[in-house]
Amino acid sequence: MRPPPTPKRRLPGQLPPGEAPRVVVPPPGFGERLKAEAYARGADATGIATLGPMETAPWFREWLAAGHAGTMDYLPRGADARDDSRRPHPGTVSALVIAVEYGGRAPDGPVARYARGDDYHDVLVTLLRGVHAWVEAELGQPVHGKAYVDTGPLLERDLARRAGLGWFGKNTMLITPGLGSFTFLGCLVLALDLAPDAPFTREHCGSCTRCLDACPTQAFVAPRVLDATRCISYLTIELKGEIESALRGAVGGHVYGCDVCNEVCPWNVKFARELRDGSPFAPRAFIAGKDAVTLARDLLALDEEEFRAAFSKSPMKRAKLAGLQRNANVVLDNLHLVDGSR
Repeated sequence: MRPPPTPKRRLPGQLPPGEAPRVVVPPPGFGERLKAEAYARGADATGIATLGPMETAPWFREWLAAGHAGTMDYLPRGADARDDSRRPHPGTVSALVIAVEYGGRAPDGPVARYARGDDYHDVLVTLLRGVHAWVEAELGQPVHGKAYVDTGPLLERDLARRAGLGWFGKNTMLITPGLGSFTFLGCLVLALDLAPDAPFTREHCGSCTRCLDACPTQAFVAPRVLDATRCISYLTIELKGEIESALRGAVGGHVYGCDVCNEVCPWNVKFARELRDGSPFAPRAFIAGKDAVTLARDLLALDEEEFRAAFSKSPMKRAKLAGLQRNANVVLDNLHLVDGSR
């Protein structure tokens, strides 16, 4: 006789079968305790926003219509849900928004700083699910909700600004006072009636255009308008085909992603932080200390099994081995052209 199947572990936010979502009213001051719990688990900035129609949704649709999304077909598919932040997970009314820094003062290198260590999706989802479990334990009941980290149809930066975390820089990144823009954003949407924080209503970029001027591929159509099809991050991560010849040289020594528009931002010069000891975003062994030529050659020597072992739980696996080896060839070609060693 077979033993009965092991019941699946209930994730925070999952309601009992047949139970409809309902909005829970927490005791006074619960929102501040909720944010304190997020800080205790590793968040560097927190805020609470009320879900609803998103201010930047019309601009997002204009951006899509202009063709700036390139081959990222998943963006137009989720456009309707992005119009209103209540739609991705119906029944939710509030969001806890967090920012987690990832070491903006780390040395420059051929891999963007965010991608050198563990996958931020996994790290932040684990953090937010832990907060969600705490909410349910504190209130003594299931609370409908879900954690999103750059994987669902949410305009996260819009929600972050609504939650008071910062303003949109001219390079489109959210800039948080005291942190800068080398941060990951995560949202925990909840069927919890929480008092929202005051939105961030000012911007502090002034007449500065350093991020726009420094872009190697001139990917900014205008302040706060990025043509992703020209962005090095898109070219080395999202693009599945060959990088067009007109842009190959501008990729330079970037094997995966690009930090240039963040590096030159005066707010990052002022606020960016060192990586904390034990940070999950510290460079993994395959990447640490390597210049562009060394990393490119090491990538070209990998087979699929070696790639899976080296990049397990890494955001770099998104480009797959074929994409990384394409990038490696572009980088070697560029650097050979520069130093005349062809």
